[in-house]
Amino acid sequence: MKKPGAEKKKVRRSAGVTQNGGSDTPSRKQSTGKDMYQLFAEKVRDHKDLESRWAVLQETRVEYFRGKDFVSFLRSHSEVKDILGSEITLEAEDIGNVLLKKNLIVRCDRVVKTVRPGKKKLSTWPANLEIFPIQTFSENDTFFVWTFVKQRPLWQTLLSFSWPLLTLAICLFPIYPHQCKLMVLYSCAGVLLLILCLLLLRAAIFGSLWIILGKRVWFFPNILAEEATLKELFQFWPKKDEGELPKWTSRLFYAVLSILVILLLRHHAPDEAARARYQKRVYNIIDDVLEWSPTLALSGMMKQPPVAADVADPRNDSSSGSETTTKEPPPPPPPDDTALGTGQDKLEDDVSGNLEENDKDFQQNRDDI
Repeated sequence: MKKPGAEKKKVRRSAGVTQNGGSDTPSRKQSTGKDMYQLFAEKVRDHKDLESRWAVLQETRVEYFRGKDFVSFLRSHSEVKDILGSEITLEAEDIGNVLLKKNLIVRCDRVVKTVRPGKKKLSTWPANLEIFPIQTFSENDTFFVWTFVKQRPLWQTLLSFSWPLLTLAICLFPIYPHQCKLMVLYSCAGVLLLILCLLLLRAAIFGSLWIILGKRVWFFPNILAEEATLKELFQFWPKKDEGELPKWTSRLFYAVLSILVILLLRHHAPDEAARARYQKRVYNIIDDVLEWSPTLALSGMMKQPPVAADVADPRNDSSSGSETTTKEPPPPPPPDDTALGTGQDKLEDDVSGNLEENDKDFQQNRDDI
């Protein structure tokens, strides 16, 4: 026999499900909707076929994409919309509006809206953005910024922990062994020299092609860009020249100016003796830096190198024939005050004795007369 209490509990549970079923279902769909659009935005952002760049928005570095690239991406990669479930049939503009309502993206506009001198059209990827007042999705010259924080890979997390260790290693550079100091010094100098040579080489190529052919060709075009990523920083191939051809008068003027600068630098170039003096001076500065010691810094005195003073030995000269140094004789001691006084008294006694003898001789000669 079944207990009557159990039947009442079953009835109450079934009644609760029927009463709350209508209110629970929309809330669950809404929560799952937030999650699936978040997952959709993360998957689209991580996809390599959607082209995106970095820019500055209100003094903040952000990643953005163009509206027309988003529409073409969803048309060519329909499998990405499988995450949306029942809303897979939505168009790209509808999905963009949903992302705007959920604050996953923000519509922005370029700061510079006028064509710069020498350009035919506006920049394809502006470096500075501002928030657009109307937050609706469109694919005509629009830009959208991702608002959520992108998940960092494991190697970036491990690299963030290495920065304090690198800072500590830089601070402890003065107490490194001598060989480690030399290795660090020459490595840094080599990297700096490589960067300077690269900048000079690309500037020389740009100037030559601009003067001869009238084309603007920058190899490594993003090497000095602040908003470029590490992958875009070392992009070798130059961008297309979108500006107008320069006038032949300006090209001729800069060609003559370049020749004059080269002749002036060649005329005032240092000779071999000046280069040797400068190199010696630089080596002395480097040696002072590398030979620094904490004990010397605490004592406030630099250790003077011992002066080698070897006494000349004729046996060493005959056997080895090496050069020897002889000691210079010490300087004479300063005169003593007592000895000086004694000599002066003796001189005065001799002078007085001679005067007395002269007086005696004079008296004797006068008596004889």
